[in-house]
Amino acid sequence: MTSRYRVEYALKTHRRDQFIEWIKGLLAVPFVLYSQPTGVFEANGFNLTQMSEEAHRRYAEIMRDIEVMIDDQLMHQLDSSRVPSKLKLLVPTIGNFFTRLPLEAAFKFQDRKRYISSRRFVSPSFNDVRLILNTAQLMAVTTHGSLRLATFDGDVTLYDDGQSLEPTSPVIPRMIDLMRKNVKIGIVTAAGYTTADQYYARLHGLLDAIASSTILTPQQRQNIIIMGGEANYLFEFSPTSPHLLSPVPRERWLTAEMASWSDSGISALLDVAEAALRDCIKNMHLPATLMRKDRAVGIIPRDPAVRIPRESLEETVLVVQKILELSVGGRDFDNKVVPFCAFNGGRDVFVDIGDKSWGVSVCQQWFGNGNGNGNGARGNGDGENARIRPEQTLHVGDQFLSAGSNDFKARSVSTTAWIASPAETVELLDELADFMGKKLS
Repeated sequence: MTSRYRVEYALKTHRRDQFIEWIKGLLAVPFVLYSQPTGVFEANGFNLTQMSEEAHRRYAEIMRDIEVMIDDQLMHQLDSSRVPSKLKLLVPTIGNFFTRLPLEAAFKFQDRKRYISSRRFVSPSFNDVRLILNTAQLMAVTTHGSLRLATFDGDVTLYDDGQSLEPTSPVIPRMIDLMRKNVKIGIVTAAGYTTADQYYARLHGLLDAIASSTILTPQQRQNIIIMGGEANYLFEFSPTSPHLLSPVPRERWLTAEMASWSDSGISALLDVAEAALRDCIKNMHLPATLMRKDRAVGIIPRDPAVRIPRESLEETVLVVQKILELSVGGRDFDNKVVPFCAFNGGRDVFVDIGDKSWGVSVCQQWFGNGNGNGNGARGNGDGENARIRPEQTLHVGDQFLSAGSNDFKARSVSTTAWIASPAETVELLDELADFMGKKLS
């Protein structure tokens, strides 16, 4: 029953990534044709090595063909052609790419780790394809490019949901190694705290390690910022502050577009969202209470020990998102008045002003303008040319499904890697360090 429930739930449109599902479908054909499940029972006439080699060859060919389609998509993006690419026709929901994706090489890399070609009963899975795409993106921004900025989600990416980044976390030395290599770090989180002590409580293991590090120069210690509330509160590292963080006034970091959002427009949008959330609490009898902030509004469980059902959280996201779209005259990812993000946080639902595409953009502008040394000037249109480019940026997060997932928006301004746990983040950073080392050598 549980297995069937999970399968049917995953088939819901808002819980699927169309590009990954399309690749899965392509890989299913050679799996059916070349896998030999009956070999388990046959004493003679079956060669597992031959089967796995043939499956590997066919999988690699398919990945190479998709790689060519992505190259074609990149060409269409460059010439601003109104004629859709072949990939766009096959996967209408596909977005823009910022780099080539060496999928054949990435598949061979993952096949050596996961032995995908050797499987006889389990076809290439969603997770197999997701990890292949991650590896291809890492290869693209390192061996085929130059990584200047890495941004990270908080919960489920750097630490378990609702927990903190403790000193023993294996992700900490790997992030410090990135800083040592002069890669800038931005932690772009939905947690909307207004004071440094609350962010220190969540990130103290990393911040303390940076402060006491003997391998980082004073300048390299400034290679990290915290962007909270999606894109609403910026903190920079400050070794002399009690909590090792110092808030940055908005006028120093707002982009020109963000500066145009009026306080009245923000308040009006949050009023509509608050009314919609109250209706959801009432109509679905949710054991939740409403929380209003200056740049966000959401619902949280009345009792921290109680979990609101996942379906109720997602229903709330979709209802609120639709009401806001109709109220402000545009979808949440293309509204030009006051952009917003309605998302399911796993235990709660929040509507934030802006979204992670704006948060990552602020990080790109902040470091691109030469900030991070404690005397940054206000980001504005004059700094657009200095902004770190999307192909030089990697955002790592766990929420990339189209609805109720706040990392999804980062795809419009940077390359991305989709992980499922802090342990996967550690593996990803190890891969990244390996590819960066190969480029240096």
